Amino acid sequence: MTWTKNAIFYHIYPLGLCDAPLENDFTSKPIERLKEIEDWIPHLKSLGINALYLGPVFESTSHGYDTADYFTVDRRLGTNATLKKLITKLHKNGIKIVLDGVFNHVGRNFPQFLDVLQNKGSSPFASWFSGINFNGNTPYNDGFSYDTWGGHYNLVKLNFNNGEVKNLILKIVDFWIKEFKIDGLRLDAADCIDLNFLKELSKFCKSKSEEFFLLGEIIFGDYSRWANKDTLDSVTNYEAYKGLYSSHNSLNYFEIAYSLNREFGEGGIYKDLPLYNFIDNHDVNRIASTLTDIDNIYPTYALLLTMPGIPSIYYGSEFAIKGTKQNNSDKDLRPALKTDIIKNSENKQLIDFIKVLCKLRVDSEALAEGLYKQLFISNKQFAFLRYSKNEKIIVALNCSKECSIINFQNNLGITSLLDVLNEKTIKLNLNDNINIDLKENEAKIFKVMS
Repeated sequence: MTWTKNAIFYHIYPLGLCDAPLENDFTSKPIERLKEIEDWIPHLKSLGINALYLGPVFESTSHGYDTADYFTVDRRLGTNATLKKLITKLHKNGIKIVLDGVFNHVGRNFPQFLDVLQNKGSSPFASWFSGINFNGNTPYNDGFSYDTWGGHYNLVKLNFNNGEVKNLILKIVDFWIKEFKIDGLRLDAADCIDLNFLKELSKFCKSKSEEFFLLGEIIFGDYSRWANKDTLDSVTNYEAYKGLYSSHNSLNYFEIAYSLNREFGEGGIYKDLPLYNFIDNHDVNRIASTLTDIDNIYPTYALLLTMPGIPSIYYGSEFAIKGTKQNNSDKDLRPALKTDIIKNSENKQLIDFIKVLCKLRVDSEALAEGLYKQLFISNKQFAFLRYSKNEKIIVALNCSKECSIINFQNNLGITSLLDVLNEKTIKLNLNDNINIDLKENEAKIFKVMS
């Protein structure tokens, strides 16, 4: 993989952003709500985004993760032609596209499952679904039971020991690649999918293009089990996600520093893996709602966009919008947004900050593929180095409401630093320690000039 080294993702949940109805009636004429995403492209480019992860877009019953038809765009979002036009426009603007591959499970309106509901054990598709038991039952009183995702009986788990199921998934992926020219897949619930099939899928996708990106949703476990040369290119970095917000809320940078060292430091267990980093997404509370001190959104974004791995920004969070799970509903996490928010947002300072970080990220060899080294750590202050053969970047953070000076040995032979955010040059003597002044809730980034 090469293009992901400099990738900055923007994550859109389309059924939410485009204000689609919560339920699909399967009879209405398609409404081309996906066209609204085209209006967001100038904003994405202004941020410095060069890759879009687009949540579920194919025909489903409700939230998109209960698929009914993998070959047809959800009528609430438009038609296949609508999606093709969107992707063509994204590509023309230099933005890669990754679609949500929801292959672990299907919805109850999936045709083959409807056949099982009607014909029970005599259905030719009875073996398509995991754990089918015709002596059991479900809350829907189906007269049989089956494996689910997370105990949700509207999410029926597929049986990857069935050759017809595996062939169908490969056929779907082939169709998406040919018809929509996608650049990759984000595999929902990848930790629940048969590992051998993921290897088959990887081999299949790489035969289409060595640059095809496979990202797996993994919550727990050893990430290298899924992300390796034979399986997936990357997985969701939930370990760092927790540390990114929790360190700021508890005023304890030791937490995220421990994770970064464990993952990416010298001897780090994932130092050669480009993990997919995020501070919020469609399943968790918005970062502006999670942080106890909203001013710490600045060092949080600085961490996201300078730490090793692939950064991803969830739509609307660059405006510091809020959203929390309420009554077991994700609705507030996945709101409708109009492009009016771009010019009317009260958080222009944050957006400008993110733009500078994104530009630095895309242009920087050290941030794109460099190594990681911790330079300074205390409860409320943290500094680390990203370095490659041709570049060194120092990141310094303060999560407290007090100004602070951090001090560490100049064992890197530095004589000149460029303060990237403030555009100031700092001269140093070789024998002097490096002192960095930090205002409250401030992030500073330095490029080593000499």
